[in-house]
Amino acid sequence: MKKDIHPDYHPVVFQDMTTGHRYVTRSTVTSDKTEEIDGVEHYVISVGLTADSHPFFTGQKQFVDTEGRIDKFQKRFGTVRRAKKPTRG
Repeated sequence: MKKDIHPDYHPVVFQDMTTGHRYVTRSTVTSDKTEEIDGVEHYVISVGLTADSHPFFTGQKQFVDTEGRIDKFQKRFGTVRRAKKPTRG
């Protein structure tokens, strides 16, 4: 193996902010927060979405929309009316 070309891996805990589920792994990511697990110092990384809370993996539909898409469009652009087709005469 070549020296000085590989990234510096650290023990890391990725914590889902929604569910609190934690994934212990290794990564190149670091943070200011650390925690000791089994005598090893791990960096703690808070993430908003993991397999534990993602709708695709949980089977739950979590559609958060404060306004409907049509209402939002009409509010932004107003009501659009189509021009009448010219009649052949």
